Amino acid sequence: MVGDKVEEAKWKGLCVNDHWQQMKGIMMESAQDICGMTKRPRRHKETWWWNEEVAESVREKKIKYRKWKKENTKEARMEYKKSRKNAKRIISSVKEKKQKECANDSECQNEICRMAKQMVKERQDITRLNCIKGASGKGL
Repeated sequence: MVGDKVEEAKWKGLCVNDHWQQMKGIMMESAQDICGMTKRPRRHKETWWWNEEVAESVREKKIKYRKWKKENTKEARMEYKKSRKNAKRIISSVKEKKQKECANDSECQNEICRMAKQMVKERQDITRLNCIKGASGKGL
């Protein structure tokens, strides 16, 4: 399989880096065809508690961080630390408020269950070894 793809590839006139990239692509594609993928691509995480107040505090924190890294002064660092502490405080208060709102709402209960399942799924280890396939194409 890999040998066939290597023979089909056009190697003439390539520099070393292009040659390497082409070989790497062939090997990665062959490995994926033979072994398969063990995990699906990640879905976009939902932050159900995110709002404009949180966005503004995080934006301010990022600005202060860039300023601190650019200037590299104690004053800029202290501003960043204050902003970071403020952002953490705002995020925790918004999360707590949203959780209290969702405690009595049945529609929100379903969303909480869905997010809990998503969190459990993300933290699971891969326990199956079905990525090695035999000649028949089935997992060993």
